[in-house]
Amino acid sequence: MIYRRLSKRQKLAMLWWQQPRFRGRDALVCDGSIRSGKTVCMTVGFILWSMAMFNGERFALCGKTIESLRRNVVLNLRDWVPPELSIIERRSENKLIISDGCGRENTYFLFGGRDESSYTLIQGITLAGVLLDEVALQPKSFVDQALARCSVEGSRYWFNCNPEGPEHWFYKDWIAGDKPREKNALHIHFTMDDNPALPPSIRERYERQYEGVFYDRYIRGLWVVAEGLIYTMFNKDVHVVPSTPRPYDRYYISVDYGTANPTSMGLWGRCGERWYRVREYYYNSRKEGRQLTDEEYYAELESLAGELPIRAVIVDPSAASFIETIRRHGRFYVEKASNAVLDGIRDVATRLKAGDLLFCDCCADCIREFQLYRWDEKASMDRPIKENDHAMDEVRYFVHKVFGPDIFSIGPTA
Repeated sequence: MIYRRLSKRQKLAMLWWQQPRFRGRDALVCDGSIRSGKTVCMTVGFILWSMAMFNGERFALCGKTIESLRRNVVLNLRDWVPPELSIIERRSENKLIISDGCGRENTYFLFGGRDESSYTLIQGITLAGVLLDEVALQPKSFVDQALARCSVEGSRYWFNCNPEGPEHWFYKDWIAGDKPREKNALHIHFTMDDNPALPPSIRERYERQYEGVFYDRYIRGLWVVAEGLIYTMFNKDVHVVPSTPRPYDRYYISVDYGTANPTSMGLWGRCGERWYRVREYYYNSRKEGRQLTDEEYYAELESLAGELPIRAVIVDPSAASFIETIRRHGRFYVEKASNAVLDGIRDVATRLKAGDLLFCDCCADCIREFQLYRWDEKASMDRPIKENDHAMDEVRYFVHKVFGPDIFSIGPTA
């Protein structure tokens, strides 16, 4: 591999373990903005360090999931590390074997820290070091267990992440105040300025893409609290359009199902490169004084769709009985929605900023919720207030379906 140009921080993240001033540190913590080169420099540094300092040892590469770890790290590894290093992947065993051709060989196990139960996956193994990619997305129990496995003399911890809120456990344990000194860690904070390989035009595009808390975190690299309106970029003058006929060529319906809470359904149509929320159905049982049955809601779904060729109905994954009702009628292909709230909010914000989503002025309840949907400032972790969020939820479901990976499918009846 040829390294064209590295910033001072990138070089430090890669080679800190060689420098007398820092080689006695137990950990490296890299945080900051997206696209700043944290992952590539840390990954290369981790491999170079482990191959230079150890032979015949075991290490861990950890991500939120093994799939994301493969996408972010493993698939690029052969392009990143020096060519004299040989990499063999044993995919069925979730491990890599790396050798230098001179008798040194180490094993690198892949682990995913998806949820609180993930710590059991890494129990029992003895490690000489661990790299935790996107550590802020992993639960504390998993990370603590990974660190506890590093009992070989000379073992080190390598962390990287983009910022979350200031109450996040990783920030409080490893970054806030004097924590790096207490943990004997080297903390390097990155910005996009630290990535000389990023063209100015691409940097400007990223800066235009985000707003509010996402801009502060992903562009400025700050651990800031989420407060106030969530979709600050929503502008009625920009995003709300007249309800006039358009040559839509593809249709979806998204549904957030409620019994005591409101049920919201949105009909989406694609015209050109943009998606329009063409019309909606919104029913608040508390306000109306009567709850509807699954069959009654299905009749409203049929009415919303009319004779249009709906490609799929994307439904709140917790609405099992309503999903079964739709499936039983056999007209619509139904999918369980992804309910990753924070990822969904970020994706909707990105599409609003890019102008990919527009809302016909007949969608009054959806437009109303956009102007009321707020962060819960009293919560210790990022989360929206559970009010005025029903149309907001099904907008997230739709955006994940159209602009994100397509999983959670349920096939139609025969």
